[in-house]
Amino acid sequence: MSFAPDVHYPANSALRSAWIVAQRPQRNALDPDRPYAFFVEDERSATGEIVPVATIFLTNRECPWHCVMCDLWKNTLPDSVGTNAIPRQIQFALERLPPARQIKLYNSGSFFDGRAIPRGEDAAIARLVQDFDRVIVECHPALVGERCFAFRERLGTALEVAIGLETAHPGVLEKLNKQMTVGQFRQAAEALRAHDIALRVFLLVQPPFMNPEETLEWTRRSVDFAFECGATAVSLIPTRGGNGAMETLARIGEFVPPRLAALEAAVEHGLGSKCGRVFADVWDLRQGAAGCAQCWPARIARLAEMNLHQHPAVRVECTACGGRS
Repeated sequence: MSFAPDVHYPANSALRSAWIVAQRPQRNALDPDRPYAFFVEDERSATGEIVPVATIFLTNRECPWHCVMCDLWKNTLPDSVGTNAIPRQIQFALERLPPARQIKLYNSGSFFDGRAIPRGEDAAIARLVQDFDRVIVECHPALVGERCFAFRERLGTALEVAIGLETAHPGVLEKLNKQMTVGQFRQAAEALRAHDIALRVFLLVQPPFMNPEETLEWTRRSVDFAFECGATAVSLIPTRGGNGAMETLARIGEFVPPRLAALEAAVEHGLGSKCGRVFADVWDLRQGAAGCAQCWPARIARLAEMNLHQHPAVRVECTACGGRS
């Protein structure tokens, strides 16, 4: 199925998925026996310590959900990996990383998706990571279930599941093609809490289909909702382009990139609530067309400082943009 580049965004999920895939550029070439990235960085833990956290980006099959804003598929495979490929990837990274207290096993999808991470390899994976204080994985709410709970028991250490809520705005969430509702997110959060599994939540700052004038209000409401559901950490991700679909949405007036000021205000709100940790995703922040060359580096450094120390820092004053860019 093909679409003209200026077609309106489809009204139902099946058509949306086809439309989203049709906008894509090429995916990256990956080795199925190697993680595509791994590193150690410091993060403020739930106990207030600053601890080294190993992050391994596993190479595996693409997520079965086609969210309109997602660019993670670029580092996935069209087919499932071979037997024991995932344990080999983890072992490969661990042998090359410095010591860490916690570990994130991120796979550009859902850790409990059997076509991405074979269930039969859970025991081998658990043995590789059982000495970490905490193991953090990603999962769609639809796959929070028996396998997740069994993996927690098998680990013998703390498990944390990261879920992309993206936004608590029900109309926008539906259009993202994530194929979940706010109610389903809450149910998954309750199930995790019942099994003593911590919850981390990913939220988008200014997702597509959202009026920029409503961005800050809905980001604040989404942060509050995530903490209400028991999240111990919320990561705020400025919505970015680069996946094809977002560029098309921008052309037809359905997406405007967020301002750095919106991210700053959302982080300040979350930290001010004192309900849990709040992190700004600064990995891919760079000066864009709307950015200010004079203040952006200092403002990004300020966000990184707040990530680590979890308290608001003095705002950067800028004579060029007034801190509004």
